[in-house]
Amino acid sequence: MARPAHQPDSFLLRQVEAMAAYGVPEEKIARVLGIDPKTLRKHYRDELDTGQIKANSKVAESLYRKATGEGPQSVTAAIFWLKTRALWKETMVSEVTHDTSDSVKALMERIAKDGCSLIRPPLLLGEVYSTSGTVGRP
Repeated sequence: MARPAHQPDSFLLRQVEAMAAYGVPEEKIARVLGIDPKTLRKHYRDELDTGQIKANSKVAESLYRKATGEGPQSVTAAIFWLKTRALWKETMVSEVTHDTSDSVKALMERIAKDGCSLIRPPLLLGEVYSTSGTVGRP
């Protein structure tokens, strides 16, 4: 005897959308509902597609409000926002320069002798190294 056809209701629609928003894989959602993943996709395509988008939007809205607000969380939220959305980075750039005609052995000997004097300090925002190794602004 064949199984009865799956009939989505408003509770199941909300449940599928919530699980999709939380990042639960489709196979696991189907298992919770007791249906095949193909049946899940057939009846709940919109909820699967929009659940994560709605969740991300809600979290982004909350983060944005914190980042543009006042209080101790605002600085942390603003830094996180800028790192992820504005591609800001906290990096230390260390460069060792040498004449390409030097051998690796000669370079290593110079590094051993001169140590950190061959390593450039990190640049501040807007600064660049010139070809002579000096720091300036473009």
